Amino acid sequence: MAYDIYDASIPPLIHMLGGLSTILSKGDAHGGIDPAEARLAPDMLPLKAQVYIATDSAKGCGARLAGVEIPKYEDTEVTFPDLKARVAKTITFLKSLDRKAFAGAENKEIVLKFPNTTFEFNGADYVGKFVLPNIYFHITTAYGILRNRGVVLAKSDYLGGGA
Repeated sequence: MAYDIYDASIPPLIHMLGGLSTILSKGDAHGGIDPAEARLAPDMLPLKAQVYIATDSAKGCGARLAGVEIPKYEDTEVTFPDLKARVAKTITFLKSLDRKAFAGAENKEIVLKFPNTTFEFNGADYVGKFVLPNIYFHITTAYGILRNRGVVLAKSDYLGGGA
């Protein structure tokens, strides 16, 4: 089978979310960290927001490419177990998507509207130039927040997946 938009998006997203789950577990086991407050710099979003954005990006990608409704999450998770549950829920959603629904999605028009800007992509550019860099940024930032708080993490925790 040829490498396709499904292969370019869903397996890497699931893998990286698995790594996020691993680093959240280690953060929880370390103790003394409040995901609602822990951040790298005063003007950066806290750990919980890094998880929200990573999971929102992943589920949005899968849903948009597959042509299904994006699951709504309320952004109420503030504990490590709650954040891990959100990651797990996102992985479950991604795994539920039918590969066949992605046929031709590399050419699908994707329009993202934000308060101050609008992005327009084809499906391939959406994955390669927006979603994957966004996921890597927010998971790396979560990793950095936890390392900065003294959590013993290795590159293998980030890259290892776990899902």
